This record gives sequence, structure tokens and C-alpha cells, in this order.
Amino acid sequence: MTGTFPNVSISTERLVLRPFEDSDVDALAEMMNDELVVAWTSVPHPYTEADARAWVTGTAPAERTAGRGIVFAVTEFLTQRLVGTVHLRNADWRVRSAEMGYVVAPWARGEGYASEAVLATAQWLFHDQKFERLELRTAADNTASQQVAQKIGCISEGVLRGAWIARTKDEGGAWTDVRTDLIVWSLLPEDLEGVADRLTDGDGYPSYDDWN
Repeated sequence: MTGTFPNVSISTERLVLRPFEDSDVDALAEMMNDELVVAWTSVPHPYTEADARAWVTGTAPAERTAGRGIVFAVTEFLTQRLVGTVHLRNADWRVRSAEMGYVVAPWARGEGYASEAVLATAQWLFHDQKFERLELRTAADNTASQQVAQKIGCISEGVLRGAWIARTKDEGGAWTDVRTDLIVWSLLPEDLEGVADRLTDGDGYPSYDDWN
């Protein structure tokens, strides 16, 4: 049993989540070369303009058309700047579950944008697409990404031992691979009750460095 997600855009108070466009290539390449993105993801490094263009024009749209998931470019509503990306992948259309990954550009960290984008995607996935489970996996030392999962109501289910290869810089400044554990988080539709209200209580969205 397979399906495809519709080619849509999602709007929040501060963000627009939309398909990637050719005009995003330069900003995407810059974001993906950030040291924290290199450390916690498996993107090529250095991440070239050609890598970005291949993602924007080929890989990202193919995720949706092949039924595997959907990729959103996250942009700031007021400026249209590229804030980051949210990627729903490994969609299981029978179980109605998917896995989510996300990245936030260095300039946009500390504004709660990751929580806002991830929450909006989860609400769309559950309410509009009738999915029943969302899964996130965070590297054991990626505490900022774990904070995002906690903020939107995810439940920690356990640890996948030695399941990921992160990267760290050695004394000479060269990147080297390091094996790490993954923490598995899940979100079900009922977990979202009251989350949006809690995120916007007080002084607005939570402030911390967020990336994945």
C-alpha cells in the first residue's frame, strides 16, 4: 500500500514551509556547510552548489513523487530567507507512520524556529494526512535536537546502540567519523494536545540553539 503526499505549502505565525525552488540553491549550500550540520548529519562535506542543485531539482521532489515522504524548505514569512528544512521520510502508508529530520540555518537558531516548523508539519501529517505516528531519531550528544523533540511533546522510546555515524573535528581541524547512539522519539496525535499553547505561553517561542 503506497501513496503520495500532496504538493503543498504550510504557513505558521512566522514561517512558510514550501517545496524547494531554484532560488534556494545558494542558501541551502551555505546552510549545509555549517559545522553543526556537518557534525550531526550525513550530508556531503564540503557541500557544493552542485550538491544543493541536485537536492533541489532531483532528490527532494522525488521523495514526494515516489511516495517515500516530502521535503519542505522552511522560510521566514517576513523576509523569505531560508530558515532550514524539514524532511518527512520512510513513509509507511499501511501503518500511517513516517520519520522526520530537520536542519536550521546558523543565523536562525535560538528563535524556536525548529519547534515551530516541526510542530506545524506534525499537525499537518496527523490532521490532514491522517497519519498515526511520527518518529524522530537524534544523536545521543545532540542535546539541542532532543530539546526540540521534547518541546513538541515527543516521547523517548529507547536507544539504538551504535546506530549512527556523526563527525567531529580532530586536533588538526580535519573531520573524522565517530560512531554514536541514536535516541528514538515518537509522536502520536494525542501527544499534540496543548503543545501549541505551551510553546507560545509567556514570552513567545522557546529560545535555544536548534538543529539536527
